[in-house]
Amino acid sequence: MPRLSRIARILTLLAGGIGAQTWDTSGNSKLNGSFFFRQVLYAVGDQYGDIGEAAVVYGSINFHGDGTYSIAASGVTYVDSNAGSGYLPAGNGTYAISASGYGFLSNPFVAGDFIYGSVSNGVFVGSSTDNGGGYNDLFVAAASSGATAATFQGSYSMAYMAFPFNPFLGYGDPSDSYDALATLNPNGSGSAGTMNVTTYVASSGNRPFQGVETNVRYTFANGSGNLIIPFAGNSGIPGVQTLYISPDGNFIFGGSPGNWDMFVGVRTGSGTPGGLYYQAGLQEDASQVPLSGLGVLSTYFGSFSATHSGAIVGHQRFFEAIYSGNQDYTYSDSFPAGSSGGYTDSNTSTQYLISGDGSVMVGFGLGPLLGIQVGLRAPTFSGSGVFLDPTGVQNAASFAPFTANVSPGELLFLTGSGFADQFEAASIYAPFPKMLRGVQVLVNGTPAAIYYVGPSYIAALVPYATANGVATIQVVTGHGSSNMVTVFVGSTSPGVYVANGYAIAQHGDYSLVSASNPARPGDLLLIYMTGLGSVSPAIEDGALGPVPVSTTTNAFTARIGGVSAAVAITEVVPTIAGDYVLALTVPSGVAAGDRVLTVSGPDSISSTALLPVAAQ
Repeated sequence: MPRLSRIARILTLLAGGIGAQTWDTSGNSKLNGSFFFRQVLYAVGDQYGDIGEAAVVYGSINFHGDGTYSIAASGVTYVDSNAGSGYLPAGNGTYAISASGYGFLSNPFVAGDFIYGSVSNGVFVGSSTDNGGGYNDLFVAAASSGATAATFQGSYSMAYMAFPFNPFLGYGDPSDSYDALATLNPNGSGSAGTMNVTTYVASSGNRPFQGVETNVRYTFANGSGNLIIPFAGNSGIPGVQTLYISPDGNFIFGGSPGNWDMFVGVRTGSGTPGGLYYQAGLQEDASQVPLSGLGVLSTYFGSFSATHSGAIVGHQRFFEAIYSGNQDYTYSDSFPAGSSGGYTDSNTSTQYLISGDGSVMVGFGLGPLLGIQVGLRAPTFSGSGVFLDPTGVQNAASFAPFTANVSPGELLFLTGSGFADQFEAASIYAPFPKMLRGVQVLVNGTPAAIYYVGPSYIAALVPYATANGVATIQVVTGHGSSNMVTVFVGSTSPGVYVANGYAIAQHGDYSLVSASNPARPGDLLLIYMTGLGSVSPAIEDGALGPVPVSTTTNAFTARIGGVSAAVAITEVVPTIAGDYVLALTVPSGVAAGDRVLTVSGPDSISSTALLPVAAQ
C-alpha cells in the first residue's frame, strides 16, 4: 500500500514526469495571490475497498503568477491516519496553467506527484488521477478575498462526504462511508440558523436519513471561517467545519480540522446550467456494500458542456484503484431544460444545486452512489487574427470536450476565428490534403491531414506519429499563425459518430440502424468511429483505407445497455479517408428501447451514443 505521509516539496517539475513535456503556461497568472485550499487523500488498502490510509491537508498557499508557489511555515496543517498531525514545513512548488485555465501543479503533500485540474473565476478544482501511487484525492482552492462574517449571507446548500477511519482497526470500512446534503441560511452576522440535512450511509443503500441541526453559528478571522454545529448529532457532520468562501461568494468549501472529510457548497438561486464547465469530484459506489462489503472509490477531474436544451457531453479523467486504474471517460447525459436552481439526475443518481448566476454547480450523490462534485463555468475566449480557442479542441464524432485525451488518427473538431474566408471540404474518396484553402494545422509541428475548413472551424486528423504525452496544436494561414493550444495525448480516444444522439451504424446489409430499423439481438452491426489509435499495417496520414485492411493495434470491448457485446473487427474504413469501423454482435439480454453504446480501449471509455434496440 502506498504511504501518503511522505511530506515533501517539488522545487522543479521532475524530469520524466509531465513537466518534461511542453505545456502552455500563458495562463499562470490565473493562479496569482493568496489562496485557501483543502485536499483529502485516501489510499485503498485491499480488494474490498477498505481505506488503508487517509490524510487531509489544508491552509493557505501563495501562488506567484509565474509558475511557482510557496507555503509559509505553520501555514498548512496535515492530519494523516498513519503519521499523526502537524504543520507542513515552509516550502515551494511549481505549476503550469494554460490559456484555458487547464493545467497541473506539484502536489504540496506527496513528493513527485501532480494535481491536474482547471481554474476559473478564482477557484481551482482537480485531482491527482495519474499519480502512480495508488491513492485517490480531491483538491480545491479559492482565492482569499478577506471574507468576513458579513460576506457569508444568503441561501446555501453544501454537499458533504466522509470516509471514517478506525484507528483501532487500522483502516476505514466502506460500509461506514457517507455523504450528506445540508441547507443553511447565514445572515451575515454569525448565525446560520437551522440546518436541514439529508444523509446517505453506504450500509443503508438508497435509504436517506433526515436530520435537523439548530442554532448553527459561524465565525470569520483572517479571511477564513468556522461553521459551528452545537449538537452535531442529527446529521453526522462534525461540530466544527473550517469554511472557505470564493471571492464572489457563490462557492464555499472546507471540512473538519481533524477528520478526513470535505464539503463543497453553493449559494443557491434560480440559475440554470449552460456552457462549458470545469469539474472535479469524489465518489464511492456503495451498491455492493450491503451484500459483500465492497466499496469502489474513484476521483476525477475534467469538463462538460451543457446546452440550454438539456444536453450534456462530458469528460472525466478518473482513478479507480480496484477495477479500472486511471482512464479517460467521455459520456453524454441530459437534464430537464430550463432547470431552475437545481435538478436530480436519475442516470447518475446525483442531485445538483446551481448558483443564481449559473456559474457554479455542486453535485451530491444519492445512495448508494455516494459523492460530491464541483462544476465551475469556464470563461469565454476570443482573439484577433488567426485564433484557436484554448477550449476548442474536441473529438469530431462524440464532441468530447477539450480536457479529454486526443490520440493518433483521431479526427478533431477545432473552433476559433480567422481560419478561412469560406467553407471548403476535401473528398473522403481521395487522400486528405495537408493544406486546404491555404490553411494548415500543425500538431507538434507536423502538418495534419485536413477534412474541411471554415471561417471558425476545422476538422483535421491527429498524425499517427504523435506520441503519448503532450501535443501542441496550431493553425497556420496566409494571414498568420494562431496561438498554440496544448492537449494530452493517449493511445485511444474512441468517439462514435452520432446524429441527434444516435450512433451512425449499419446492419450487415448496410442499411442504417434507426428507430424504424432497430438493432436486434444477434445482429452484426457496423459502428462508425474515430479515435481508435494506431493501425497495422501503418498508413499515411489522411490516406484512403487500404485493401487488405489495416486493423487497430489496440484492443476494444463494447457494451450495449450494459451487456457485453462481442467485437469482431476494429479497422480503418476501406477505400475512404479518415474513419474507423467497429463491428460487433448485438448480445441477447439487452432490453428493448434506446440503449447506451459503450466502447472501451486500453486507456479510455466512451458512452456518448444511443442505439435503438428491438425486443428479442
